[in-house]
Amino acid sequence: MRLFANAVLVVHAAFVIFVVAGLIVIWIGAWRNWMWVRHFGFRVAHLCAIGFVALEAAIGMACPLTVIEDRLRGAPSESGFLERWLHRILYWDLPAWTFTVAYLAFAAAVALTFLWFPPRPRRAR
Repeated sequence: MRLFANAVLVVHAAFVIFVVAGLIVIWIGAWRNWMWVRHFGFRVAHLCAIGFVALEAAIGMACPLTVIEDRLRGAPSESGFLERWLHRILYWDLPAWTFTVAYLAFAAAVALTFLWFPPRPRRAR
């Protein structure tokens, strides 16, 4: 079970990297005029990813990946090197409201970026 729990933790970290680095890359791409950052699918997936996180925080829902990982572990533990560092990066000991505010602010930044630097429309086939 620990292997599956660690796999969920790695997927969780990849999701966080996609959301955070995605916005940074979009901003750099807007500045550098990189057309690939206007890819419709990428931009919609990015907007939906942070939208889901903001929505679950706003309604007080626990992150499904965290719930799955905790169930696989039976109890939260930090025994392996990768596991320990990913936990330190992903799970901070702060009040829940700070995360809700941060997620909503980040979602607003992504939504505004979507409007200011819109994706290319899909090409007609």
